[in-house]
Amino acid sequence: MYSMELSGHVSAPRAAVYRALLDPAAVAKWRAPAGMTAHVHEFEPREGGRFRVSLTYEAPDRTGKSNARTDTYHGHFAKLVPGEQVVEVLAFETTDPALQGAMTMTTTLVETPGGTEVHLSHDGIPDAIPAADNETGTRMALENLAKLVEGR
Repeated sequence: MYSMELSGHVSAPRAAVYRALLDPAAVAKWRAPAGMTAHVHEFEPREGGRFRVSLTYEAPDRTGKSNARTDTYHGHFAKLVPGEQVVEVLAFETTDPALQGAMTMTTTLVETPGGTEVHLSHDGIPDAIPAADNETGTRMALENLAKLVEGR
């Protein structure tokens, strides 16, 4: 297991970014990296509330963690600090023991001049997931989030 942290600037108010983190329609738009689509199956944006999301590769030759082309994960919101932080505990739906186990993703928002600094921390990532792939996908999702809340 390993951890990863990255940050990015979003030219939008912190409240708008926070709303996009907890709106299932917004999550379906920004969470999927390039080359994937997202489907939100379940989403209860409250502490203890559950969620279930699938990310599906568009290319037929890509292999998913849950089935042929899909990565499905489920979990719950462990902590919500309005306008400031979202803590999610999640796990892949998979039979592969190398990809199983709980991961924690913490998104912290800090108001900055001209927008919001978004800090993402992932803990408990299975070693079977290449760190470079995880970082690339997370950066793409962060860029999608910025585009969405900035109206680009």
